[in-house]
Amino acid sequence: MNEGLIPRRYAKALLKFAIEKKQDARMYELMTNLGHSFETMPALDATMANPFIAADKKEQLLVTASGADKTDSAYLDFLKLLGQNNRLPMARQIALAYADDYRKANNIYRVEVVSAAPLDAEEEERLKKLISSHLGGATMEYASKTDPDLIGGFTVNIGSEKLDASVKNELKQLQLRLLGK
Repeated sequence: MNEGLIPRRYAKALLKFAIEKKQDARMYELMTNLGHSFETMPALDATMANPFIAADKKEQLLVTASGADKTDSAYLDFLKLLGQNNRLPMARQIALAYADDYRKANNIYRVEVVSAAPLDAEEEERLKKLISSHLGGATMEYASKTDPDLIGGFTVNIGSEKLDASVKNELKQLQLRLLGK
């Protein structure tokens, strides 16, 4: 069976279960933390895939990586289910799929702004307002970072949309026009 299909099914079932338990927002927080842990600690994937590490140890590692505690019963039950079904190695994909499904269900967009230099507070606030009006009332998860390679300007990523207002992009476009003549 498709490796992408199984995590999607688990994520969909988990979202439904979490909504029933009124723990969907907390589960989103835990799954986001878990996804971040996998991103920042690449050895976590290898640990989950290691057949010589017991399922209960993997479950405990996933509890720690997500920041869950003993009151997060839905999450703990879910980890037990993954352990019983030998699906713990799919924890990362499930966490990412859950976060996507939760965002879609709650009209939340991830917005990333990359600028050549740090934006001052006024510029950033103006940009946030502009993006917010573009989203039409949807919630935005805003993140920003700098990338000196842009030379100047910025890029804005909203889901699959990308606005590139960087000097690097302008130079690239100019180069393409000159080569085309």
